[in-house]
Amino acid sequence: MCGFTGYINKKDNKQQTIELMSNMIKHRGPDDYQSYIDEDIALGFRRLSIIDLQNGIQPMTNEDDSIIITFNGEIYNFQELRKDLIAKGHKFKNNSDTEVIIHGYEEYKEDIVPKLRGMFAFVIWDKKNKELFGARDYFGIKPFYYYQNDDTFMFSSEIKSFLANEDFHKEMNKQALKTYLTFQYSALDETFFKGVYRLKPGHYLKYKNHELTIKPYFSFDYEESHERLDEVIKKMNNTLKTSVEYHKISDVKVGAFLSGGVDSSYITTTLMPDTTYSVGFNYDFFNETTDAERLSELIKVNNKCKMISLDEFREGVKKVQYYSDEPHANLSAVALYYLSALARQDVKVVLSGEGADELYGGYDLYHETNAFKKYQKVPKFIRKGVGALATLLPEVRGKHFLIRASQNLEDYYIGQAFIFNDKESNDILTDNYKTNISFKDVTKPYYDKVKGKSDLVKKQFLDMNLWLPNDILLKADKMTMANSLELRVPFLDKVVFKESLTLDDDQKVHNDITKYAFRLASEEILPEEWSKRKKKGFPVPFAIWLKEKELYEDVKNIFESDFTKEFFDTDKLNTLLEQHYHNKKNNARKIYTIYCFLLWYKQYFVDDPLKNAY
Repeated sequence: MCGFTGYINKKDNKQQTIELMSNMIKHRGPDDYQSYIDEDIALGFRRLSIIDLQNGIQPMTNEDDSIIITFNGEIYNFQELRKDLIAKGHKFKNNSDTEVIIHGYEEYKEDIVPKLRGMFAFVIWDKKNKELFGARDYFGIKPFYYYQNDDTFMFSSEIKSFLANEDFHKEMNKQALKTYLTFQYSALDETFFKGVYRLKPGHYLKYKNHELTIKPYFSFDYEESHERLDEVIKKMNNTLKTSVEYHKISDVKVGAFLSGGVDSSYITTTLMPDTTYSVGFNYDFFNETTDAERLSELIKVNNKCKMISLDEFREGVKKVQYYSDEPHANLSAVALYYLSALARQDVKVVLSGEGADELYGGYDLYHETNAFKKYQKVPKFIRKGVGALATLLPEVRGKHFLIRASQNLEDYYIGQAFIFNDKESNDILTDNYKTNISFKDVTKPYYDKVKGKSDLVKKQFLDMNLWLPNDILLKADKMTMANSLELRVPFLDKVVFKESLTLDDDQKVHNDITKYAFRLASEEILPEEWSKRKKKGFPVPFAIWLKEKELYEDVKNIFESDFTKEFFDTDKLNTLLEQHYHNKKNNARKIYTIYCFLLWYKQYFVDDPLKNAY
């Protein structure tokens, strides 16, 4: 696990520039720094040593130094690929997974990418053909950003490295703010930095003669197999066990994140690490460390836990915005930051349970209540009329039920967070930041690909393409790497995923039980209490803490800052805050979303991030 950065620029490839760019992502790889520079390209690499500690140094080359790679991630099937390439005549200098990609590219060109089993983002420079090839893994576990202007093409594991290059023009993307207020994360292809884009999961790029080409190499479709449930469970356990075996390959010690939920508990019990790591808050609903301690005791492994204080949260939320590169308002990111810091005291690698909900149907929003299902049998024209009348009502119980039940799924479902609707966003934004962009403009291209599928499949498909890479996996990567820790996610394995695509809908959500088949599978290795436990997420007591003077004043001060007036109607921001502080209305999620944006903007545009990095 590491971080790479680089740029192609005929006029100027300086050692000083690439070193400064690499230093901006030093947290991703504190063990080593190396670079490669020629007349066409500069590559920088920060290494966190995990596999082949002595010989896995990057940038790495082939035998004649004509192919150069920088690679972030882990390839779990590299030993099998290595044998195949040796049989085809390739000579290896070390035992790293990185060299397998080099020789795989020599042998198969871009077709090597779908052969890889793992998490990855990498760039390969073909010196003879003066062509750059880059790829990002199937699910977006590892980040990949790029930027292009007339003179320069830049690429990196994190946007902040671009700031150290004088050819990077730092400008905020005004179009990004409104959709962020809805989704709680940066939802457009273009990031909050004008001209900076994410390479999408499952895509590769080529750059040659100032021409950029991007193509997908991975796509998927949900097709129910109607396989017997007992056979599904047996295959699921076998496949997951194999995935965990792959994901624990390491030359350093491996630990596990453990909450009270079934996903991390399944991974932990299969892995059996020396130590598990947990965090919580000193409120009953917001503390799962007791459950984590109990399971660790049952399976006879150590558990280390930490309680996060209000003061730590106040400081942590600032760090989250810096390390995320873009504003990010998932409250659990702060908890994950401290969890990663706790684990890094002992280990360099941890396994975690991200991805199970998207694969197996685990979110509460995937389950519709019986009342909702019955009401949807009412003729559509009646529901639409009632829904239109409901929009005129004040905030009373049942209002949103009537509105949602009158709509098609595509009209209201955007994923696991929905903060401000289009009207509410434009209402608090200043004229320069109001846009006609709707959340439907973001979701429609994905819904178009699953027309005719069930509502459950549509939700899963949307979450796999938006929520998972842009929220869940982004915070997982950025918060762990902020602490120089490698996170591995065995559920997000291409073989596990392929198998999950064939589950029947009622094997994912059955009656009131989400993640049904997976929960039955987990009963074979977990106590019943854990396999049947409802999902809690990573609850954070922000709504409670916002009524404490310290946090209230933090938010109020930034709401009243001069730069805030550029973006928001500050009177309306203060109304949201005062309503919450005086117990008139719970505005916590809306306030936090705005607060995170302002903290991010202050660090990257008001202050100097080159001087004030953590």
